[in-house]
Amino acid sequence: MPGICDGFQRGISYLRISVTDRCNLRCIYCMPEDGVPLVSHEEILSFEEILLMVRASVELGINKIRITGGEPLVRAGIADLVRMISSVNGVRDISMTTNGILLEKYAGELREAGLDRINVSLDTLKAGRFRQITRTGDLADTLKGIKAATEAGLNPVKINMVPMQGFNDDEIIDFARMTLEAGWHVRFIELMPLNRAADFVPSSVLRKKIESLGTLEPYYGLVGNGAARYFHLPGAKGTVGFISPVSEPFCEECNRLRLSATGMLFPCLFSQNGMDIKNPIRRGATIEEIKKLITDAIAAKPKQHQLIPGKPVDKKMSSIGG
Repeated sequence: MPGICDGFQRGISYLRISVTDRCNLRCIYCMPEDGVPLVSHEEILSFEEILLMVRASVELGINKIRITGGEPLVRAGIADLVRMISSVNGVRDISMTTNGILLEKYAGELREAGLDRINVSLDTLKAGRFRQITRTGDLADTLKGIKAATEAGLNPVKINMVPMQGFNDDEIIDFARMTLEAGWHVRFIELMPLNRAADFVPSSVLRKKIESLGTLEPYYGLVGNGAARYFHLPGAKGTVGFISPVSEPFCEECNRLRLSATGMLFPCLFSQNGMDIKNPIRRGATIEEIKKLITDAIAAKPKQHQLIPGKPVDKKMSSIGG
């Protein structure tokens, strides 16, 4: 049971930490082709500062940590940070979201350092389209990363697919079939209106398409942190998950906070104003003072987000973490 609740009696147990604003891809729904202005290295939280934040959070009852970016694997020494976090008594689960490009190189080291599991973002199984969506990437690198993560024991390896009308929504069946043929755990995530790259596909539409392969039965055996609803096709070793922030908001179950790479703590993905954690830490704040800042952020957590289908939100995923 989490040790702290927000004003709506939601237990807060999950902290997502962005460790960098940099990425080795330029996905069309995340950032412009020429990238975004990068902050200086001095403005990014150090590993020691992140660790202090983790320790304060754990003392409040937060016990699940996810490392994100940008692309977390481009940050030098990322396995060292995993090792540091895994040494904190009270941390029950450490996971990471990555585009998988560098995963083949780091999967074994991450597992040895204490990473429990990993999510890989993959929006197409077609090499040419992968290059179109990511602008710079090679599909083969991500597929090798998925294989390496599985072999390293970073299970369950979850595949995050964002369906976009007119871009990749013709591959829904192909991804669902991978749960049968390769045992993949595929999660279909509704595209959030952060820009005008494409229109989202409602999860209800996806489910109808996938059920051409067979009836989707509820599945409760997969480790997760609350946002996804899981199902499986008859005979499948893998699962099909749906994350539906636009058409079926899950705000009433939200258990998370987000820490940006520059040290701003956001109680909601779409919060316009965050709590500054970095500057108090650099001025020598005690762990009790940091805990007070965290509790203030939790108290400011809204009842629900204000996403409206078709209305873009002026916020960049690359600036606050996936």
